[in-house]
Amino acid sequence: MITLVARNLTTPVGALRLVANDRALAGVYFEGHKPTPRFDGPEAGAHPILDLAERAFGAWFEGDLDAFAELPTHADGTALELAVWKGLRRIPAGETSTYGELAAAIGHPNAARPVGRANGRNPLSIVVPCHRVVGKGGALTGYAGGLERKAWLLEHERRHVGSLARPRNLPARSSVHTDP
Repeated sequence: MITLVARNLTTPVGALRLVANDRALAGVYFEGHKPTPRFDGPEAGAHPILDLAERAFGAWFEGDLDAFAELPTHADGTALELAVWKGLRRIPAGETSTYGELAAAIGHPNAARPVGRANGRNPLSIVVPCHRVVGKGGALTGYAGGLERKAWLLEHERRHVGSLARPRNLPARSSVHTDP
């Protein structure tokens, strides 16, 4: 049985709930997150994954958009959800993609709506950047943390995109996987 622990983190976009197991970050949820978070755990004191995640979030909010690259993550989902979440990590910081573009990029060109649902089920907000997906024509659409936060996150990335240490066309080094 996997034991989950959690910690609240105060950020410029409000409180975040970080959830981890002993090997990886498993959830990042906004206060008032919609839908309701799938995972939670008791409050943890010192915990290596939560400590690493807290440092990574601090760096990211300071402008290091590559701060999550070495953060181990874990998310369970359907094959389509996992493909969508992996595809989200390929959208460069400071840029956006439509649901249709993301669907095509992961090999499901006629699945914009299922891709949208999978995007909405992302348990790792900000780390797996579902905020980079917009509606047709660039309209800001649904976001678990609310559209105001989505707009803030996109603007934050645009302001700091020059701080990336790696070429922007390379995928992030960490990935969503299905290991327990």
